[in-house]
Amino acid sequence: MGWSGLLAVLIALHQWIYPNLLIESRGEVVTDNVSMSDYTYPLPVGPLVNEDRLNKLMDSIAGAVEREPINATLDGAGRIVPERPGLKLERNAFKRLFYGYMLEGEPVRLEVPLRNIYPRVDSEVLSGIKVRQIGQYATYYNSRNRNRSSNIALAAQAINNHVVFPGERFSFNGIVGMRTKEKGYLRAPVIVRGEMYEDIGGGICQISSTLFNAVDRAGLTIVERYSHSRAVHYVPSGRDATVSWYGPDFVFENRYDQPVLIRAYAHAGTASISIYSSELLELQPRDVPGASRQLPEEVKMDERSVIVE
Repeated sequence: MGWSGLLAVLIALHQWIYPNLLIESRGEVVTDNVSMSDYTYPLPVGPLVNEDRLNKLMDSIAGAVEREPINATLDGAGRIVPERPGLKLERNAFKRLFYGYMLEGEPVRLEVPLRNIYPRVDSEVLSGIKVRQIGQYATYYNSRNRNRSSNIALAAQAINNHVVFPGERFSFNGIVGMRTKEKGYLRAPVIVRGEMYEDIGGGICQISSTLFNAVDRAGLTIVERYSHSRAVHYVPSGRDATVSWYGPDFVFENRYDQPVLIRAYAHAGTASISIYSSELLELQPRDVPGASRQLPEEVKMDERSVIVE
């Protein structure tokens, strides 16, 4: 019998002696079909672990057991919803355990090594910045325009409960993300180079404009802001902030030494955004004109009744 035949016998004997590896996480089976032959190269000096397959195994395990941390938030009544730590696979520790099984046949049951990932905003941080309102702004829209109203509500929900720490910048596009059908955004009027069109996410500029005025009242630093190419109805002239995924963004910076909290909602024709922070913050507010409650007349577009952006 040659070397290759002898190796095959030895590997088969090794696998018969040592059963498949059972991988568990917090009492649940992740996989129970890890066989030595699937993760080793047969060599005369002994089995060599196939790193490519091991990395793919770890990727699969990570997808099953890892979770992102969740920040503490405020519910609709202003009560704190506690944070939840995330979980991350400790790959180096897993490798050591896996090599032990491959080389020595034990342990045959492997508990996935995990480490906690803590959220940036915990209950303690939130409790210190949720009381004092340092800026607020409200704008108004026709709630009968269902598509536009839905987009406004989705954008408000996307920025609600966001905390901006000292020295950090808030990007509207970065936080809200791309406006897509998959996220629930609908077709509604938008302004492009002075002309009216319908596009996915029409109406969200009302939220970016409301946010601009709220943070300006709070004395935060406006880093990037652009006006529409034609007048809009929901804020005074020159007080709008247009946004587009492939174009303009609205960005502000927290210049204070305390975190600030954004609270936003849109319901029944009112979009309201408030900025909160600590009692220790030395507020330097700005005067900002309020928005009119008067709604514009509707216009016809594609034989449907819509509100001009």
